[in-house]
Amino acid sequence: MRILIADDSIVSRHLLDATLRKWGYEVIVVSDGVEAWNELQKDNAPSLAILDWMMPGLTGPEVCHLVRQRNREQYTYVLLLTSKSLKEDLIEGMESGADDYITKPFDHHELKARLRAGIRIVKLQAELLSAREALREQATKDFLTRVWNRSSILEILDRELARAARERRSVGVVMADVDRFKSVNDTHGHCAGDALLRETARRLQSSIRAYDAIGRYGGEEFLVILPGCDEACTFGQAERMRRYLCDDAMELADAHIRVTASFGCTSIVPEMSLSAESLIRTADEALYKAKAEGRNRVVYLGQAVLN
Repeated sequence: MRILIADDSIVSRHLLDATLRKWGYEVIVVSDGVEAWNELQKDNAPSLAILDWMMPGLTGPEVCHLVRQRNREQYTYVLLLTSKSLKEDLIEGMESGADDYITKPFDHHELKARLRAGIRIVKLQAELLSAREALREQATKDFLTRVWNRSSILEILDRELARAARERRSVGVVMADVDRFKSVNDTHGHCAGDALLRETARRLQSSIRAYDAIGRYGGEEFLVILPGCDEACTFGQAERMRRYLCDDAMELADAHIRVTASFGCTSIVPEMSLSAESLIRTADEALYKAKAEGRNRVVYLGQAVLN
């Protein structure tokens, strides 16, 4: 656990530093409130801070107030170190956002107990964030392949279309379907089929750009969203995915299987105003055309083909 100490008293600062290091904490030491605030704004800021009440630049309560105003997800537990003992002063400190206080000169046993309480709070909050993230993952990701699930990838498509309309950009849409997937299940079993889908998703994910998105549309179908891609770019990206998928055999159920997929794609240019449903319908028709022409290929259809 990393702890920030902010105290303008050299004696108090060194005593706290030595005590906390003896107890096994990693310590960051500063001598005024501005330095403390700078440390607490960093991405890797310590989760626990001991702030002297009276410091140059910013007082302890002022730093507390700034920390709470920032309202970052990672909670910062703040102990005020003070020589003030009046109830009104202590109330002021707590109202500024401090979690607890300890009076100078500090008692080692009391400090240890208050630190333990703070650490429990920080750990509980971290566990809550982790649990929330796990629930979000379950709600938005496909349970088998860990790419976006159907509802999430459709939300992303809607969002990208809205952005494209604002910024007058193109968007490419690709529908990919694993060829002869049923024969893999029939020959090697459903566990092998699941492994194939996981590896297919991994390879497709690895072959797209960081700002593209891929989701499992259903069964062995995947939907890929390509922001900023016109016809040539969309076709090129789909062809790259096709080659990346089929170049190396997959090891499934003690057998090496060369897996291929068919790709149907389309795109929207700034002059168009089309719905997500229309784009998916066009990409799906292109996919059926790729299947009919022999599989393991990319077919592009423009919107005018459907008119």
